Amino acid sequence: MPSNSSNRVLINQLPPLSLYVHIPWCVQKCPYCDFNSHALKGGIPETEYVAHLLDDLSADLHFVQDRKLQTIFFGGGTPSLLSEKAMATLLTGIEQRIPFSENIEITLEANPGTLETNKFEGFAKAGVNRISIGVQSFELEKLVQLGRIHNSEEALKAAGFAHSSVSTFNLDLMHGLPNQSLEQALADVKQAIALDPFHISWYQLTIEPNTLFHSKPPVLPDDDVLWDIQQQGHELLTQAGYEQYEISAYSKPGHQCKHNLNYWQFGDYLGIGCGAHGKITVQTDALKSTQYAPQTNAQIKVIRTEKVKHPKGYMDLTKPYAYKQWTVEPDELPFEYFMNRLRLKSMFSMEEFEQRTGLAKESQLAPLTKALELGLLTQIDANSYKTTSKGIRYYNNLVDLFL
Repeated sequence: MPSNSSNRVLINQLPPLSLYVHIPWCVQKCPYCDFNSHALKGGIPETEYVAHLLDDLSADLHFVQDRKLQTIFFGGGTPSLLSEKAMATLLTGIEQRIPFSENIEITLEANPGTLETNKFEGFAKAGVNRISIGVQSFELEKLVQLGRIHNSEEALKAAGFAHSSVSTFNLDLMHGLPNQSLEQALADVKQAIALDPFHISWYQLTIEPNTLFHSKPPVLPDDDVLWDIQQQGHELLTQAGYEQYEISAYSKPGHQCKHNLNYWQFGDYLGIGCGAHGKITVQTDALKSTQYAPQTNAQIKVIRTEKVKHPKGYMDLTKPYAYKQWTVEPDELPFEYFMNRLRLKSMFSMEEFEQRTGLAKESQLAPLTKALELGLLTQIDANSYKTTSKGIRYYNNLVDLFL
């Protein structure tokens, strides 16, 4: 697609801003995990690391452009390994640098094997108001196969702690596990529902490169079993009052994950910590200024950032935190936008596409028409579309149309 000025539109508002904070340590590395995580070989240098995180954030403040933080997400690794004191110091330091929105969502990923009642209370007192608990399964055999350090009893306790300490929480649950039967997968879903979380992330195990499972692949359920799991699990969740609003996300009304919604709606986010990624919209006229001050109706560039991956290198005072930074080319922006946006089951408008990419909606007429012909999208009105159930099922085929 040509990237000349006729395909550009005027932008009058920057996207919402979020913050991702990466905590890279785990008690042990799970065999399916391809995230930037490192097994502990001693205690966490949390005081030093928190100081580096705040310095890292300070170096990125020119990307804020007079916006407030709408969400913060602590991911990893295992962020719940941090102490309550470290979390309080970190959140205080973040708010001193960037104002919080009135209804900010602050999520902490937690491993049930690292949690205690007082920790939940301490995290909540520090400002965390959403917990995402990495349960994955309630069956001990599956937890051992997945390399998890908790058992089902600890998972049940963690859900109880979350109910009593934070306003909303999520359970992470996986299906399609090694040698998993339909009955075992549905038993996990039923147990998760019984714990009454506000949100359930339910996703299929995939074998990723550079993981132990990739080098020594386990036996996974065949496609017919996987289809039955997905169909019957979806019915159980729907009947229990959970709405599927994204391919792998179910929530009770009013409890969608705001942070992930900002990702999927192609919003902006700063990324701090080892290997953290960021995506920032910058007014191109403002690029001439070190302050990046927003200017009404200026053109935009979408910038992606990545920080140094290894803790040793990240905390090396002689080196910058940024590993690399690059501008997304105009002909890559449609794929990047739709790769995120089409994960959602909600309607999207082409006006949003224009505002988030700076590209004219007419530039996407051909792939949109093809998606309609294939039944992967349905058209709501002249400028609005929605992913169909078929489009959700064949998401990869749908997204490929925008390459």
